[in-house]
Amino acid sequence: MTDFSVLFVDDEEHLRIVGRQTFELADIPVTCFESAAEALKHITPDFSGVLVTDIRMPGIDGVALLQKTLQIDPEIPVVLVTGHGDVDLAVECIKKGAYDFIEKPWEPERLIATVLRAYERRSLVLENRSLRTEVKSHQGLKRDLYGRSAAMGHLRKSLLAIAKTDVNVLISGSTGTGKEVAARLLHRKSSRRDGPFVHINCAALPEALIENELFGHEAGAFPGAMRARFGKLEHARGGVLCLDEIDLLRPTLQAKLLDVLHNKTVTRLGSNDAVALDFRVIALSKSNLGDAVEAGKFRSDLLYRLNVASLYMPDLDERREDIPGLFTLFASQTAEQNGLPAKTVPVDVLNMLAGKSWPGNVRELRNAAERYVLGLSETEDASPRSSPILADQVSAYEKSIIAASIAANDGQITATCDSLGLSRRTLYDKMQKHGLSRADFVEDT
Repeated sequence: MTDFSVLFVDDEEHLRIVGRQTFELADIPVTCFESAAEALKHITPDFSGVLVTDIRMPGIDGVALLQKTLQIDPEIPVVLVTGHGDVDLAVECIKKGAYDFIEKPWEPERLIATVLRAYERRSLVLENRSLRTEVKSHQGLKRDLYGRSAAMGHLRKSLLAIAKTDVNVLISGSTGTGKEVAARLLHRKSSRRDGPFVHINCAALPEALIENELFGHEAGAFPGAMRARFGKLEHARGGVLCLDEIDLLRPTLQAKLLDVLHNKTVTRLGSNDAVALDFRVIALSKSNLGDAVEAGKFRSDLLYRLNVASLYMPDLDERREDIPGLFTLFASQTAEQNGLPAKTVPVDVLNMLAGKSWPGNVRELRNAAERYVLGLSETEDASPRSSPILADQVSAYEKSIIAASIAANDGQITATCDSLGLSRRTLYDKMQKHGLSRADFVEDT
């Protein structure tokens, strides 16, 4: 919450004092204002906090302040403080863009909770804007390996450090985590950036042609070999050889690849002359090669050759805080690539996405973003009530506990307050919030 602050507006001094104390006790920076005009001087499109304002004030009242604020930025969260007679007006203001309203006298816990939820929404809005700016400015590393999580920060730092060396690298991670993206970034950031990047899928090579594909052949090496042909190992000279799905490489080829890496030479089929090689190997594996060695499926000596330096690509489940930003980034890229206008992704949709499981990881999330932008996804119809976001779950749980306690105490408010540890005022507020009535829990006689 480094940049988080609350602007609190009320023309009554004693309420400003109470408001200041409420936020300061919660360690939330707050600036209090006697008038809306003073507060407006601090509201800008990049304001990262929450505006809390009384409705009834002389001069510019809370409704007018709301309108002026939303003209500056329609996504600044505004929380209205109302008297009992202004509830209908506050509800109307929510329809016009206010985030929420709090009735006087407010419960400190409820005011703080509302403001914190509003701040979470504002943070996502500003993060989405920052991402769109990053996309336009083409910041390669942070764009291609996006993530504000600690795991991704460590990955980028490690990748840049390894790129300065010329050692072989093993990149491991589940399907769809971006292993090849990381490999290409390593190439672009290295001293071999002007050399070729030769990608070989070890699982896709046809068995009958695999040696020819890798090692090449001389003219007349076999029927139909009319001319000499370079193999992919030779094509990688001066650059990078990327061995994708190295964990699925056949044992016979593991031995031949080990010999190539050891001698740094290759001999074409039908030739006795060794050709000197100079390339960096980046191997990609979706399984743990250490386990494969123990199971006898992978040569330990080959692993030692490949795993001089290593990078691990985390699953999305390990960095869920990156999901909203990634989805926004992919949506922006898709819109740009297809000549479509930028599409703002509602916060409620982003919250829903962050709570989902993504077994296909970044690749699956990118596909979902593309479908969303092209109008081919049900995600577009998601709403706050169709997604099990945390606030909804907490609210539903609170309602069930209060309802159960009222029922257990036969509708007796005093007994219910005692069992829940709530004041009578707080209980009534929560009952009103959840639409609970004492009469519903009193048996007819």
